[in-house]
Amino acid sequence: MAVSTSVRNYMIVTLAYWGFTITDGALRMLVLLYFNQIGYTPLQIAFLFLFYEIFGIVTNFLGGWIGSRLGLNVTLYAGIGLQVVSLIMLTPLTQDWPLWFAVPYVMAAQAMSGVAKDLTKMSSKSAIRLVVPQEAESRLFKWVAILTGSKNALKGVGFFVGSVLLTLTGFTASLWIMAIALILIMFTGFLLPRGMGQIKKKIKFRQLFSKSKEINILSAARFFLFGARDVWFVVGLPVYLQSVLNWSFYEVGGFLALWVIGYGGVQSSAPVLLKYLNRGRPPQAATIQFWTFTLTIVPAVIALGLMSNWNPNAVIIGGLLLFGLIFAMNSAVHSYLVLAYTDDEKVALNVGFYYMANSGGRLAGTVLSGLIYQIWGIVGCLWASVVFVLCAGMISLKLEDPKRQHPYPSLAVGDGE
Repeated sequence: MAVSTSVRNYMIVTLAYWGFTITDGALRMLVLLYFNQIGYTPLQIAFLFLFYEIFGIVTNFLGGWIGSRLGLNVTLYAGIGLQVVSLIMLTPLTQDWPLWFAVPYVMAAQAMSGVAKDLTKMSSKSAIRLVVPQEAESRLFKWVAILTGSKNALKGVGFFVGSVLLTLTGFTASLWIMAIALILIMFTGFLLPRGMGQIKKKIKFRQLFSKSKEINILSAARFFLFGARDVWFVVGLPVYLQSVLNWSFYEVGGFLALWVIGYGGVQSSAPVLLKYLNRGRPPQAATIQFWTFTLTIVPAVIALGLMSNWNPNAVIIGGLLLFGLIFAMNSAVHSYLVLAYTDDEKVALNVGFYYMANSGGRLAGTVLSGLIYQIWGIVGCLWASVVFVLCAGMISLKLEDPKRQHPYPSLAVGDGE
């Protein structure tokens, strides 16, 4: 009976997480393509996502602390509820709204979405650990991997869903469709046990700031690693594909969806590949240093290819495939090392701090993506990516090998999207 109950709770949490992830990817694609279509500049589009990333940082920092006090089921469905509010807020928006009002309004809606995303992510991943009883851990391990490994695939599906909805139903109707779907999902919250994840011993707020040297270094490297991706991927690349290469909504959304899905697949299989390359040994400091400096080559080659007037479609598609492969390997090693450097009793706090650095990198990358693209175009974004990756590599040189080796592989942390 215990296993049966755990299976049911697992399915409920997974359904909620999957539903949210699809709408989150769809909303990002809707906002980006719609506002580019109606004439917003790349920098203005980047600012639309500013509060999304800023409030994601705050939520990552405080989410575990809040969840331990209120219960993970509360924070999970509060996140979904905030996403519903964010979607409904955007429904009255039209292209006739003055810029001075529309931009802050969308930023406020995106702030709610940012809080919603990280509350849902933190709650669902933590809740999965709680629904796995000790006697059933081996049976449910694959299901845990399914939840964490499916995130990128579903976000890619969301990109495609957003572009399709925008084409078929328009901006406003798309928002209502997603909001209604999430409202239906919220009713599953009544089936979960109350107080899930709520602990009797309260965590003091000052404990959120207590980190080891290794966690601080790894988090700083993580900041620049994800900044390197988003500085050209978030705003610059979709605008370039649509405005310069004249790709349709279907083509932009479909391509980015396939890329994210493929990236998720590579990341899920990365532990097996790394185990083979390392001859069965867990990743060490040298592992992340190798993959980070290798990644530096890719955006540089893409930039040089575009500057040399090579076929831009071939350069972008081929370069993105290679970038996704090596970036996924980097992310997988990071996900292992954050656990290898963490004491068991501090794992939740350290992972939250690590996710906060991840969100900080995405914030910097998002803003710079719009700014740099507007001034120097996609090539400028790619060279900025090279600088970010180099910074991540230089910081990683300060890492020492983990003193404790956790079972290999680890998929529990995910990539912090």
